[in-house]
Amino acid sequence: MARAIRPEPADEARVPEFTIITGLSGAGMTEAAHALEDIGFFVIDNMPPALISKMVELSHAPGQEIENIALVVDARGGKNFDQLSDALLDLAKRGVSYRILFLTAADDVLIRRYEMTKRKHPLADRVVDGIATERALTEPLREAADLVIDTSGMSVHDLRDRVVQTFSTASREERMRTTVLTFGFKHGLPLDADMVLDCRFLPNPYWVEELRPLPGTDERIKNFVLNNDQTTDFLERVEHLLDGLVPGFLHEGKRYFTVAIGCTGGRHRSVVVGERIAEMLRARGLPVGVRHRDVARE
Repeated sequence: MARAIRPEPADEARVPEFTIITGLSGAGMTEAAHALEDIGFFVIDNMPPALISKMVELSHAPGQEIENIALVVDARGGKNFDQLSDALLDLAKRGVSYRILFLTAADDVLIRRYEMTKRKHPLADRVVDGIATERALTEPLREAADLVIDTSGMSVHDLRDRVVQTFSTASREERMRTTVLTFGFKHGLPLDADMVLDCRFLPNPYWVEELRPLPGTDERIKNFVLNNDQTTDFLERVEHLLDGLVPGFLHEGKRYFTVAIGCTGGRHRSVVVGERIAEMLRARGLPVGVRHRDVARE
């Protein structure tokens, strides 16, 4: 699938903005659509790509008051799904502003969800075959997406919170919405991170018996991690890195940025460092959400 050429940022006369929700079946597209609907989006599920241009015409008709439209386009459309590339190119040529939200999950998670719902995969009789086919089919969309959310370790409520947190501000937000995600390497790398930082070299509170049961949000853990020359040096280097990255991303019009910070278990060091990096980003005027993925895990 060819990558669409994005239009320049739309001016105030070019409304509404379109959000294309796509990804892997079973990864949470329906829940994401419901979350957007709850915050005022006009949502159409299972939208045939060929009808997107017609939706653009209707939304720009005189008297229409729709400002934010979300379209769920996925493999349920069968062969028609291939037409999404042409539809996105058409949006770009018309100067219509759009963004792509791509939802994914690990194979074993998707298989487990299908087993729970007893539903057939839209692309194959065997779920595992359908997942492989769909992953290959949607890879170009994943690469072109503005925001990728890996729902493997998320509950339904986690996903809804993430979507609302990300999309609840004005659709013309000029600044990046940034997510700081902390995790434990032993529980797996996050698939939706734009940048991963490894802080496993920092002194570990886990080896201090009275600190081991405490989460990284506890003041005693914060003091242990932050009152260390290695941590100070690391955070200074991260701050210099952000000084270069943030202006560059803003200049290029990047809308979403996820930075993941990992330690061994995701309970102590990464949580402390993640909170401090979130403060750095907020100091640069960015709206920041923080998610500690593994803080409650052993």
